Amino acid sequence: MAVAELYTQYNRVWIPDPEEVWKSAEIAKDYRVGDKVLRLLLEDGTELDYSVNPESLPPLRNPDILVGENDLTALSYLHEPAVLHNLRIRFAESKLIYTYSGIILVAMNPYKQLPIYGDAIIHAYSGQNMGDMDPHIFAVAEEAYKQMARNNRNQSIIVSGESGAGKTVSARYAMRYFATVSKSGSNAHVEDKVLASNPITEAVGNAKTTRNDNSSRFGKYTEISFDEQNQIIGANMSTYLLEKSRVVFQGVPKNLIIQEWEAILSLRV
Repeated sequence: MAVAELYTQYNRVWIPDPEEVWKSAEIAKDYRVGDKVLRLLLEDGTELDYSVNPESLPPLRNPDILVGENDLTALSYLHEPAVLHNLRIRFAESKLIYTYSGIILVAMNPYKQLPIYGDAIIHAYSGQNMGDMDPHIFAVAEEAYKQMARNNRNQSIIVSGESGAGKTVSARYAMRYFATVSKSGSNAHVEDKVLASNPITEAVGNAKTTRNDNSSRFGKYTEISFDEQNQIIGANMSTYLLEKSRVVFQGVPKNLIIQEWEAILSLRV
């Protein structure tokens, strides 16, 4: 089936919107190759002739039965508006902050504490296969721990995101999971020890931004060591990739404070 054949009456599409980023609309008239406009019916009841060409048709909206899927790869149409809409529905309506995209876990920062990280939740995910339960940082940690124990091979979890996305907190929960399921005894609070292991870098390598009062200007590599019984025996943290471009000028808006820049100025006094 040609792509153009999907743009038939009653199907829905996403069109750009300056306020909502993407806005849903229903196709009011079948599209035919060569048409210059696509007749749409907006959700407020108004009609719109939307300019199109065969190479830039608006992205199709997924059927309602797929809205709120816990894995983005299950969507019929996977594109920016579909991803954003699915995440919004799960976060705003279902109060769920985690969503899978295959083996990738997408996390929405709720900017508040949630009761989903206790020991009972940890034990519920322990021993489970990824995908058997709702998406969670513990599911990712369990998969890495299980693969390490089963195959005796090192595992890596990459936590990425923009300033204020919750990377440090996500890493803390993953380390808490490892400490609990490995029954590491005195290492039960290994995440606190690791995160407190580099106060000097934290002091001069962070900055205040509009989204985060304590935003790191560097990457962190945390290595956790396990013994033959898969119990934690140690951990260390190293930092890298200092954002030099952020320490030589002050960004906009003016409340962006770069502590490294202040340190450089103090050396010149």
